[in-house]
Parts: sequence; structure tokens; C-alpha cells
Amino acid sequence: MKSLLAIIILFVLTLNSSAQSKPYNIVFDITTGDTATHARVIRWSKGILESHPGAKIEIVFYGKALDMVVNGKSVVQADVIKLATEKKVTFAVCEQAMQVFNIKKEQLLNGVTTVHDALYELITRQADGYGYIKVVN
Repeated sequence: MKSLLAIIILFVLTLNSSAQSKPYNIVFDITTGDTATHARVIRWSKGILESHPGAKIEIVFYGKALDMVVNGKSVVQADVIKLATEKKVTFAVCEQAMQVFNIKKEQLLNGVTTVHDALYELITRQADGYGYIKVVN
């Protein structure tokens, strides 16, 4: 009986430790120009990093969300620069959306990167095991 109990305890501990070792990878999909939503996704990112320092976070921008990462237009500019330059969050802007909204790379905040196609970036991250979150107003 003691050996059965020991096996059960070992099994439960193994399950618990393997569940904790899963990576915390998340990709946020943001298209809104709503500044309260911009602040919310920064707050979420900081909260995730506080509780899971090894988390990988990417925020993909297209549509009207580009102002969040444009110098002089962003209400979260300081946070974006800090998180991006410290390599804690990847801020990935769609180059096609930049063309539509006539935004040049030089206008982007320090540390912000670009991707050719935001939708492809989103499905690639999901295929890499990232959890997908659509950020809405």
C-alpha cells in the first residue's frame, strides 16, 4: 500500500512540475487606434512579465493601431521604448499597413521592428506555440 501511495505522489509531482515548465508565449493582435486599449495591452504585458519573467510576448500591429508605435503619436511611448529596447516585448509592425497609412520606418519608436505581413506573422507565432489574443476596445 505504501508503494502505491508513493507512486501516486510521484506521478502527481511529475505532472505538476511538467505543467509548470511549459513556456509562456503570447502574441497579441492589435488593430485599434483606441488609446485606452493601447494602455491596456502595455499593462497586460507588464503584468505577464512580472509574474512570468521568462515569458515571450509579441504585439503585432496593423490597421489603425500603428499610432501606438509612432513617435509623437503614442500615448504609451515611454513604455514601448523601454519594453522594446530591453528586449522584453517584441513590437512588430506590418509594413503593408505602414504603406497604407504613409508611415516610414524612421517614424517608429526605438526598438520597434517591422514584418512584411502581419497576418502571416500571427499565424507563424501560433504555429510556434504562442497563445493568440485579439485585443479589442
